[in-house]
Amino acid sequence: MLFDTHCHLDAAAFDPDRDAVWARAHRAGVEWLVNPAYDLPSCRRAIDLAGQHAHIYAAVGIHPNDCATFDSDLPALRALIGQPKVVAIGEIGLDYYWDKTAPAQQAAAFVAQLALAREFNLPVIVHCRDAYDDTLALLETHAQGLRVVLHAFAGRMEHAERALAQGWHIGIGGPVTYRKAENLREVAGAIPFEQLLLETDSPYLPPHPHRGRRNEPAHITLVAESVSQVRGVSFSRVADATTAAAMTFFGL
Repeated sequence: MLFDTHCHLDAAAFDPDRDAVWARAHRAGVEWLVNPAYDLPSCRRAIDLAGQHAHIYAAVGIHPNDCATFDSDLPALRALIGQPKVVAIGEIGLDYYWDKTAPAQQAAAFVAQLALAREFNLPVIVHCRDAYDDTLALLETHAQGLRVVLHAFAGRMEHAERALAQGWHIGIGGPVTYRKAENLREVAGAIPFEQLLLETDSPYLPPHPHRGRRNEPAHITLVAESVSQVRGVSFSRVADATTAAAMTFFGL
């Protein structure tokens, strides 16, 4: 059994065939899925989707690229946290690649949502793009004692080591299959199994040989296969260990 810990199954890209996508995932061995949000409408969609499927769960949060109205969004976000099957706060963090909101504004929204995670005793799904030093600095200050995963990890080994030293998790997805991703494969081979989560980030970041096409949760098998090759262990060992880590992380 596999656990896709980060998949945007609510995305418009899946509107034509969402049920078929989930059926394919089941046939591929995907038993559980967490659907993170990025703004208030996606929070509501994620919660609605989780209510329709026994093993789909929701995470709610305001993405750094969507936090321009965070102060006014906060009361509604707080109300959504208590909805059934909300198992995490996310995805939240820093994004200096798109730079749609000022770094100070991103940081304020990030810290406020870390406080919500602490208040509601929920884990945190962290988005980080071109901002690892600042992201880790904020986490080291404001996320002590929280369960944290660095989603779609793309940092250096030193960033991974800082996160692992804090007991946090690292999410590995489709890019681990890319020919030039030697650094990411090195990281994937070094993460203790109890801190390793698998994800697709569907419909984004499709693994090889699906690059350039829509990603979907069934493709997590390719991520698991790549990790098994890097670590020199069986596919079933990777599936069992990462699913156990995900169940513990999300408190399921």
